[in-house]
Amino acid sequence: DAKHLVPNKMRDFFCTINLDQEEVFRTQVVEKSLSPYFGEEFYFEIPRTFQWLSFYIYDKSVLQKDLRIGKVSIKKEDLCNYTGKENWFMLQPVDSNSEVQGKVHLELKLNELITDNGSVCQQLVVHIKECHGLPLINGQNCDPYATVSLVGPSRNDQKKTKVKKKTSNPQFNETFYFEVTRSSSYTKKSQFQVEEEDIEKLEVRVDLWNNGNLVQDVFLGEIKVPVKVLRNDSFQAWYLLQPRENGNKSSKTDDLGSLRLNICYTEDCVLPSEYYISLRHLLLKSSDVQPISASAAYILSEVCRDKYDAVLPLVRLLLHHHKLVPFVAAVAELDLKDTQEANTVFRGNSLATRCVDEMMKIVGKHYLKVTLKPVIDEICESPKPCEIDPIKLKEGDNVEINMENLRYYVDKVFREIMQSSISCPTLMCDVFYSLRHLAAKRFPNDPHVQYSAVSSFVFLRFFAVAVVSPHTFHLRPHHPDAQTSRTLTLISKAIQTLGSWGSLTKSKLSSFKETFMCEFFKTFQEEKFTESVKKFLDDVSSTESKEPSGLSEPVHLKEGEMYKRAQGRTRIGKKNFKKRWFCLTSREFTYHKQQDKEPIFTIPIKNILAVEKLDENSFNKKNMFQVLHGEKPLYIQANNCVEASEWIEALCRVTRCNQKRLSFYHPSAFLNGSWLCCKATIENTVGCARCTADTQIEIDGDRETERIYSLFNINMSKIQKLEEACGSIAVYQGPRKEPDDYSNFTIEDSVATFHTLQQIIDVVEKLNESHEKYRKKRSSSATYGSE
Repeated sequence: DAKHLVPNKMRDFFCTINLDQEEVFRTQVVEKSLSPYFGEEFYFEIPRTFQWLSFYIYDKSVLQKDLRIGKVSIKKEDLCNYTGKENWFMLQPVDSNSEVQGKVHLELKLNELITDNGSVCQQLVVHIKECHGLPLINGQNCDPYATVSLVGPSRNDQKKTKVKKKTSNPQFNETFYFEVTRSSSYTKKSQFQVEEEDIEKLEVRVDLWNNGNLVQDVFLGEIKVPVKVLRNDSFQAWYLLQPRENGNKSSKTDDLGSLRLNICYTEDCVLPSEYYISLRHLLLKSSDVQPISASAAYILSEVCRDKYDAVLPLVRLLLHHHKLVPFVAAVAELDLKDTQEANTVFRGNSLATRCVDEMMKIVGKHYLKVTLKPVIDEICESPKPCEIDPIKLKEGDNVEINMENLRYYVDKVFREIMQSSISCPTLMCDVFYSLRHLAAKRFPNDPHVQYSAVSSFVFLRFFAVAVVSPHTFHLRPHHPDAQTSRTLTLISKAIQTLGSWGSLTKSKLSSFKETFMCEFFKTFQEEKFTESVKKFLDDVSSTESKEPSGLSEPVHLKEGEMYKRAQGRTRIGKKNFKKRWFCLTSREFTYHKQQDKEPIFTIPIKNILAVEKLDENSFNKKNMFQVLHGEKPLYIQANNCVEASEWIEALCRVTRCNQKRLSFYHPSAFLNGSWLCCKATIENTVGCARCTADTQIEIDGDRETERIYSLFNINMSKIQKLEEACGSIAVYQGPRKEPDDYSNFTIEDSVATFHTLQQIIDVVEKLNESHEKYRKKRSSSATYGSE
């Protein structure tokens, strides 16, 4: 949220998230506010290098261009200082001189020359090779040129490159020469000594500009390199473009308002796979360790301050290697040992419940979409008043009509869930099967516990949570408005209650805090709903294979607006690229002139042969990818790098089992009779590069293992304390002498736990050495000015 925004009157505001100058997300518009609450979460992988993560506040305008009020820019290196906690940031003014991104490749050299009259001088050679990642100007590639200057106290020699048209990655390859120093007369010294006072004050400055033709040129960034660092040596490096030194200074920075952010940023240096063999083996055998509390995976959750930090990479790694179900069963059994009453099974935030929660989010994402998205869309897009709390009713509201509306929505959501059991992913069914039987074994005299063990997850932690927060489960693009949020909250409460009826001997009406909810549920026939819930819970906790009906509706996976290139119509002009609405389901990939219109082009999923990135030089456009099918490739431009990456991943995921997938493809387009990449002149010739997109559809096991190593390394002091505790328990079998040191740890078998801890410490030490070697190698090979 933001507060005290200027101008000091009620306006309509929205916020964007940018990687450097590239917008990747945008919030909904909050109308008529000085302190807008956005309340939106965005999670994304960063698919490219970047310098700044920026947030811009805009004043929405109907007739004119939206006005940028201010920004918060955080340097990549500083993100770790703010991660995992809320911070208020003062908005800074948006100055074109500070809006930069990209890098420039330079070679700098000092030469010693003897002139015709015998004197010796120093000559500076500046070879500007290329730039990469320059920003788009008004949505288009820029027309960049560079000025190269030698600047000192009494000199400012400037030279200029040629303008490169329509490119964000210009190849300049131009060399400029500057005279640095000259001696008063030639001497026969073996080596010319540079005049220190001159060289100390000189610097090379390279400024990048966008050629504005009829309008003013736009500053794109600059770099400064002191000449003294060169001496008589040559330097070649990439330099990150920087804002002008005075580009972001203003006396009125305090007047713009402030923005509250909660940023969670992680960055891992992933080594080659063979470095992780020992740690991976230690983690994957966790479910076989007796007791489970002595396993490496369980110890990880014990030593992390926040269990969620450990659960996310752990669940992903175990999923990747098909080891999740036995591990969840083992930790759930330990969880049940501490549960004294049947009606409280799996209600806490234990390792078992966190693992199942995370598994459902990963595995059940498409299941949620096909089950709930249509009805959630109806509720959000055509909302009916549903408030039944007499205190919150507005003047003129009819509580009976509102109750009918709410009942209509609850019935519809409930019906969709009951009919969805056939779509429940097999892995979720396997986990629910284990939990059900473990609960029944723990409480053999309670016939209902087998149902409550499953309903506490699938209703309370999955469907009910997705209904109340559809944006966090990607069922809706934005946080719903206040009235719709209230409707979804009431529906979610109802679904929780209906889901629990199948696992209870009697109604829970008496336990409702709100009497109005009590009145609402009196309209339901409990027996009818109880039987439906029991049948649903039986279905989703069965290990029998469920063959989906051939008539089942296709799963809606992703949709959005992008640009596609006309397939073989005109070759010249902007008409080649047209804005279209794209839709991906489990059955087909289509594009439409507008949302909700009939498709004008359809590719069956089974016909897709490959999905790959397209080189920018094909059409001088960023964020392009290609869908290869039976006919000509479909070339598509996404709106930003994150969106392009997500579309490629979604398309690869749904086509991964296609039998005719290609092994090779062309990274560039076929234009003017030849492929730009390999110069082959036959259009249907075999590709010249191996397909790469397959690597994006699986969980990256090495990356998750690296994250786990980092967590072990950060918490090494706790691991060593736990090791000491196990040692003292093993030696001294009496009462624990210092319970404060390790009373929070679960130590069932001190010997087995001690053995695992030693293995963890040994593996972490070896990986520390490998990372240190990598760091030294990288620092020794880095040159001045490089990234």
